[in-house]
Amino acid sequence: MLSIENLHAHYGLSHVLQGVSLHGGPGEVVGLFGRNGVGKTTILKTVAGWVPATSGSVRLDGADLAGRTPDAIARLGLGLVPEDRRIFPGLSVEENLRLGLLQCPARSRRENEAAIGRAFARFPRLAERRHQMGTTLSGGEQQMLAMARVMVGTAKLLLIDEPTEGLAPMIVDEIFAIIGDLKRAGLTILLVEQNIHRALDIADRFYAVERGRVTLEGDAASPKDRARLMETVSV
Repeated sequence: MLSIENLHAHYGLSHVLQGVSLHGGPGEVVGLFGRNGVGKTTILKTVAGWVPATSGSVRLDGADLAGRTPDAIARLGLGLVPEDRRIFPGLSVEENLRLGLLQCPARSRRENEAAIGRAFARFPRLAERRHQMGTTLSGGEQQMLAMARVMVGTAKLLLIDEPTEGLAPMIVDEIFAIIGDLKRAGLTILLVEQNIHRALDIADRFYAVERGRVTLEGDAASPKDRARLMETVSV
């Protein structure tokens, strides 16, 4: 579903990604771990087209993403849930949610309304607050809205950046339960998350990133690989 080969990216003169290669199969949750500032978020933004790649290749379900705009990449089936959530001020919960429908302009109105209905069924808190301004929601509810907005489209691959940062433990449980539901629904998920133990419990495989490079790949179910990961990210 996702294939990244020898990916390089720069911020000005800063060489941020230095030959990243990783893969995610259909229905897999792939964890992306490392300390702050090592390039994890840049990987997600480069895959999504927010940051231009300097060289290397990114393929989504066989389609080459090189040179495509973020909106074109989204229409191919990629959904990015950014760390800052990007909830639009001045718009209600439902209006923010409906922005996700722009990913699928060819879909019928009936199909769009069904997608909105499924999102509200999956996120009953959002349904209760559908007319409330999106920016007045709690942090956890804003995270749910950011995820729901991507899900009303036709995403096959989700890139989720730090979904539980700063959230209460009860809300963290809800977010991981939602990610588990998406996994069971067959979506491929590339997950950046500082709560490594919780993320490993839901992931199939993982990569560790250090200074813009993948330094470790492992099986999330392997105690040996998990121990190597913890040694790597704690150095």
